[in-house]
Amino acid sequence: MNILILGSGGREHALAWAIRQNPKCDRLIVAPGNAGIGDIAECASLDIMSRSAVTEFAQENAVDLVVIGPEAPLAAGVSDALRAAGLLVFGPSQAAAQLEASKAFTKEVCDACNAPTAAWARFSDAVAAKEYIDRQGAPIVVKADGLAAGKGVVVAETTRQAHEAIDMIFDGAFGDAGAEVVIEEFMAGEEASFFVLSDGVNCLPVGTAQDHKRVGEGDTGPNTGGMGAYSPAPVLTQALQDQVMERIIRPTVAEMAARGIPFQGVLYAGLMIAEGHARLVEYNVRFGDPECQPMMMRLGAQALDLIHACAEGRLDQVVVNWADDHAMSVVMAAKGYPGAYDKGSEIGGLDVLPEDSFHMVFHAGTGEKDGKIVATGGRVLAATGRGATLAEAHQRAYALIDGIDWPEGFCRRDIGWRAL
Repeated sequence: MNILILGSGGREHALAWAIRQNPKCDRLIVAPGNAGIGDIAECASLDIMSRSAVTEFAQENAVDLVVIGPEAPLAAGVSDALRAAGLLVFGPSQAAAQLEASKAFTKEVCDACNAPTAAWARFSDAVAAKEYIDRQGAPIVVKADGLAAGKGVVVAETTRQAHEAIDMIFDGAFGDAGAEVVIEEFMAGEEASFFVLSDGVNCLPVGTAQDHKRVGEGDTGPNTGGMGAYSPAPVLTQALQDQVMERIIRPTVAEMAARGIPFQGVLYAGLMIAEGHARLVEYNVRFGDPECQPMMMRLGAQALDLIHACAEGRLDQVVVNWADDHAMSVVMAAKGYPGAYDKGSEIGGLDVLPEDSFHMVFHAGTGEKDGKIVATGGRVLAATGRGATLAEAHQRAYALIDGIDWPEGFCRRDIGWRAL
């Protein structure tokens, strides 16, 4: 098969790494890719937000399967254009991608199918939003309705903080994503991620993980796109996974089908778990980053078989072969992230680190300049270790971190603290 992956982050590097191992993969192209991806696949300069450009490129290169990594091309309808041209795609339609692109849409779907989630209200007016906050009290959660690269959520501990979040969002901090806000009940508990493939009818769980959103150790400081993750998540017992499938995932997939917008792709459910019950925090319609990295380390070559079956509508014919193992990713970010940070600093030591099924440094914001690897983004690398235990995976991931020579970077030293 000729396979095209769209994206340039650590998630796409992990997907490429897993897919490349499958003998069914004859040619692998990643657009636009990054410096690390270039070692295992062809990188193509392509505007992945352009429906016509992506479709023409896939046709010209005889691509058999397109795997869409990030949420933005899905929300822009790139998958629809590819399907209209007769191409096989892994990723939901533009209409189905509203499950991530609009917080309010997701809430409406949950209400319609009785999926447990936080109480909520939506507003396009700051005054009304603040009055609602004053009535509800704090803590309370304020979200930009649209896509905000994982940063459009404020957990406000006081009504003043909630008011400030309303002003920030309506003043354009997240662009068009903040045209409306969704205000939610604060849910206490332990957060975890549950990943399920859906072909529109069938649903297949493919993994659990826990992410570390806050920039600082001890889960302090502002939210980020994710500073590290591990898989599996011990809090998501089999009984809880069964409960989530019955009460949240299957009802959602059935409701989407009933609306005439069947969901095909990966449904990433962010869950809040308390007292033996799970409630939905939000949906994403693609693999998480950095959750994808430890999950792909565990799934390996079978990831392509699962993705292919999902795209062809035959998930009922495949199973996941689980290994009794653990994996952990630790993100290295540029100093200053998630605020302002410098680009262009050189990263050394990567060429002597091990790269195998137990050790991998996935690239996110990297480029190549004069034969050197340089940082080009906020989250730059994801050092990922795999082992028989989480402690072993932890040791391997941090050993990789310690081998990276990048004074301009930083990481959290407590990834996995809940489980360890």
